[in-house]
Amino acid sequence: MEFFKNSFKSVLGAPDPENQPTGADTVERLVDRLESSTLLDDRRDACRALKALSRTYRVEVGAQGMNAVRQVLEMDRTDCEIVGLALDTLCNITSPETFDEEVDKHGPDSKIGEQFTEIFIKHQDSVGLVLAALEDFDFRVRWPALKLLSNLVSNRPKDIQEIILVMPMGVSKLMDLLSDSREVIRNDALLLLIQLTKGNANIQKIVAFENAFDRIFDVITQEGSAEGGIVVEDCLLLMLNLLKGNLSNQNFFKEGSYIQRLTPMFQLPQADAEDPAPVGWSPQKVANVHCMVQVIRALVAPSCSAQIVSACQRIMHACGLLQALCDILMASGVPADVLTETINAVAEVIRGNNTNQEFLGSVTAPSSPPRPAIVVLLMSMVNEKQPFQLRCAVLYCFQSFLYKNNDGQTQLIQTLLPQSNETPSLTTGQLLCGGLFSLDPLSNWFSAVALSHALIDNTTQKEQLLRVLLATNIGKPPVTLMQQCVFLLQQGSKPQSKLGLLILLCRWVSYCPVAVKTFLSLDSSVAYVTALLSGHDNNEDLEENLIQSMCALLLGMCVHFNDDQVPAYTKDKLCNLIDKRIGLERFQDAIGGTTRHEIYSRTLKHPQPSAKHPKDLLLDHEFCRLLKILEGAVSESVKGNTSCNDSPKEIGNSDPMVGQYKDLIREQDEEIQKLKRDNENLEKEKQEFQMTIQDLQSQISNLRDQNLVLRAAQTNLADKDALPNHQIKIDDSSEELEKSHLTIQNLESQLSGYKSMILALQEKESQVSLELEKKLKETTEELEKLKKDQEDLLELLSDQDTKLVLYKEKLTALGEKVESDGSSGEVDDDTDDQPSSN
Repeated sequence: MEFFKNSFKSVLGAPDPENQPTGADTVERLVDRLESSTLLDDRRDACRALKALSRTYRVEVGAQGMNAVRQVLEMDRTDCEIVGLALDTLCNITSPETFDEEVDKHGPDSKIGEQFTEIFIKHQDSVGLVLAALEDFDFRVRWPALKLLSNLVSNRPKDIQEIILVMPMGVSKLMDLLSDSREVIRNDALLLLIQLTKGNANIQKIVAFENAFDRIFDVITQEGSAEGGIVVEDCLLLMLNLLKGNLSNQNFFKEGSYIQRLTPMFQLPQADAEDPAPVGWSPQKVANVHCMVQVIRALVAPSCSAQIVSACQRIMHACGLLQALCDILMASGVPADVLTETINAVAEVIRGNNTNQEFLGSVTAPSSPPRPAIVVLLMSMVNEKQPFQLRCAVLYCFQSFLYKNNDGQTQLIQTLLPQSNETPSLTTGQLLCGGLFSLDPLSNWFSAVALSHALIDNTTQKEQLLRVLLATNIGKPPVTLMQQCVFLLQQGSKPQSKLGLLILLCRWVSYCPVAVKTFLSLDSSVAYVTALLSGHDNNEDLEENLIQSMCALLLGMCVHFNDDQVPAYTKDKLCNLIDKRIGLERFQDAIGGTTRHEIYSRTLKHPQPSAKHPKDLLLDHEFCRLLKILEGAVSESVKGNTSCNDSPKEIGNSDPMVGQYKDLIREQDEEIQKLKRDNENLEKEKQEFQMTIQDLQSQISNLRDQNLVLRAAQTNLADKDALPNHQIKIDDSSEELEKSHLTIQNLESQLSGYKSMILALQEKESQVSLELEKKLKETTEELEKLKKDQEDLLELLSDQDTKLVLYKEKLTALGEKVESDGSSGEVDDDTDDQPSSN
């Protein structure tokens, strides 16, 4: 300490007690000494003093000395000590934190470091000098350079990402730090790379190309895998950054057999046979496993490319990763948050993959008696004592199990039908029925939604479900499942329960005339729905608003999918009922009510239930998709039938020409409907082509990015000293580059062809639209003409009645006998001729 005081005095000189220099004066003297001294020792002492002052007088040192300190990195790069001091000084100046020494002067949130970072990076070579310092192996230089770069990234992430991206060997220098034998440097390099790879796909690709995955797995192994410390978590966070939303890296990870390297990380140590106590879960182990599961989900999430997901699902089953995840599900003592995230991961590993779905269906829980894993999971879902997020995860897993799984859907419905050999074991169907009729509204919602997923794209199971009978009370005859659902809907149950039941009923009657017939045949089913829709509006209550909207959709589906098998509720009669009891405009407004809420758009984005609180769980992803598909068609169906029913009433049958007009309108209406169907088909075909084009453009973009990476790699390898050792890599990169060029040319050729087809479709669609508009115009003109003729006819009849009354009065005044109404026609004819003869 005495040495430090003496050296500080030698730099500043002996202070005058009567004339103490200010901090700014001292900094100015030191900066002048650093810039003007010719002796390295003097400059080093000045730099050391500036470092000591850079916390207390950060603003003064930064404002006056930043350029001088930056020049040290350029002019004195061969002296490790002064370069290290300069880097430490810059670290203090740009620190995103507020030092205790400066809180009183600048406040706790001054953001001084961010301002100085902006000044520092304005000089083009500044970041390059810091990166150059990273090449020095000396700890005094490399570590502060790493800390400085971390400060810069924290303060101005986007700017630093762009600068490093264009710097030759910029990312390579950072990746080399992961191989540093000093753990503090390796660990800080991990943190820097986590910051640097956030939200920048190109840096992510280059980092992955620089052998990042191998290095990350090596560090994880060295640190003890899942049982390791926070460094393992950092490695997994970096891996997650590289994979999430990055198609190129996902493909690279899959092709590089890295999925197989994940499997051992999930094979957690089992409890000892002699000591069956659960294996311990420290907070760090929980965090590590949570990140491991997130990495898996980054590869198989529904938002990923379907091809990548399918391939990764196959590999995860083949390498035993799915088995390892299921082992965690069935293990005892697993923390709730780990269990929840693992269930979500299993859901996405099996979603849409029949082999993986069958595998989960075959997993048995180690319970007494043994039960299928699916049954054990559903028991948790309908148990109101379980954590909410865990119950949501089970629903997601069960939905994924049924997704595009006809066999699974059939097996579920079969457990609800009468069996020849009654077994005492608990089944999925029994659990869902129990949850459907429990006193817990959330269990009602979960069970109804889960059951609705057994009916998606499966008309056979919708009809089979109509056969399900329930014994409600002893001594009373059983009722059908649909009867019970309608009964519960009418019993004034809680809104969440009603919404679940309406989701189930809407899915049940969609595309299934037999289910529509059954629903319409139930006592008071239609009366309840129409009464609810014709009641008072309650726009402030979200739940009641959604209930009204779903009731409107349910009633609209009963029109749209109606085959007129229920005489009391044919299409026409239902439309008349809607028009009279509800009003067409109000009905249209109600049916579109759900889509106007933010909860609809949020639920539509992701298949996984995303509510944070039980009260917010109101809509289901697949129901929202159904609503999006059918809303317009159902509205048009009701509107079209109502219009057709109204027209004859208005026109009447007072003229023989009316029949001809009606026939003409009917023919034109049929032709219009045909044109509309053609137009819808063309629109659908156009959308499919546009989706194909988007996929191709995405592939082309990814390949171009890969070309960029390959070119960068080629340049980087060519710049390295040991060129012969890297010649093979350069050749490989050239071959990959040529292949990518050919692939891009082929894809662009396909894209050109698809665009031509789109243009042809648009031209055809335009022609159909013109024809449709022409037909609509002709029909409208004919209808207007018909109405005008009708009005003229009514006016003539009115004039004739007026004249008859007038002539009768005149004849009576002249003493003539007026004929009765039965013969008035003849008198009218005679009197009608008289004025013309005058």
